[in-house]
Amino acid sequence: MRVVFMGTPDFAVPTLARLAQDGHDIAAVYTRAPARAGRGMSLRPSPVHALADTLGAPVLTPATLRTPEAAETFAAHRADVAVVVAYGMLLPQAILDAPRHGCLNLHGSLLPRWRGAAPIQRAVMAGDAESGVGVMRMEAGLDTGPVALEARLPITPGMTAGALHDALMPLGADLMARALAALDAGTLTFAPQPEDGIVYARKITNDEARIDWSRPAAEVANRINGLSPFPGAFFEVDLGKGSERVKVLRAAPAEGSGAPGTLRDSEGTVACGDSAVRLLELRRAGKGGSASGAEFVRGARLTPGARLG
Repeated sequence: MRVVFMGTPDFAVPTLARLAQDGHDIAAVYTRAPARAGRGMSLRPSPVHALADTLGAPVLTPATLRTPEAAETFAAHRADVAVVVAYGMLLPQAILDAPRHGCLNLHGSLLPRWRGAAPIQRAVMAGDAESGVGVMRMEAGLDTGPVALEARLPITPGMTAGALHDALMPLGADLMARALAALDAGTLTFAPQPEDGIVYARKITNDEARIDWSRPAAEVANRINGLSPFPGAFFEVDLGKGSERVKVLRAAPAEGSGAPGTLRDSEGTVACGDSAVRLLELRRAGKGGSASGAEFVRGARLTPGARLG
């Protein structure tokens, strides 16, 4: 099929690679414009942009799609279908209507739960037992379109958002490949999303990242794991040179009690509003590597009873 692909981050890369591998004609790749990153703040293309270059596919990085010129350019691709994976820009109706079979979106949740910007992180933060990916036909509403295919994946105890993200990437690529094969054969069917169970996955904000030790231990652990690796849940503690920020990348509920935020032992167990959490992996601000809870406590010379803010 003749495909316009629209995506930006790592999550979208396996799907583009799979569609090219399956022999689809990639008419154009739309992605976000190169952004400044790294120590030198040089312009870097998105992961999808980098792959498109290796595939020899035309790349477009428009600042907006809401102009007659953008709609005319898009229509000129004469695509059978547009495949959208974490593109990062809303599509106006003129774009949605341009491909012969419309626009298919690969979404990182089991719709209608976790519509919106951060479905993978929100699922872990909420303590969901499972997640998955779905292929839906896009409408003007936010992730409201009918769903054709889904693939489910359990969220195992202690799984971080990063681990779930990485597990869903190949699952999503395979699902979209199956969807296009069925679409080409005329056998792809869609079902409306259920009216019940709609939950929105609002964008993650930095003010959610500070750990609130007064919350129940399971909730604290889920929030830590759901914000890992980015932006990373954190606490602050004085390690001898004033208050220092420490990110916690993995945690698990543990036994213990005490004033919330109090270090209970040398293994990195911290009291919460009920019970406690064990800090499994941490990273100090400005440090490249990470450490286990026990390594951090030993290196920071903390003793039981220390308060983590």
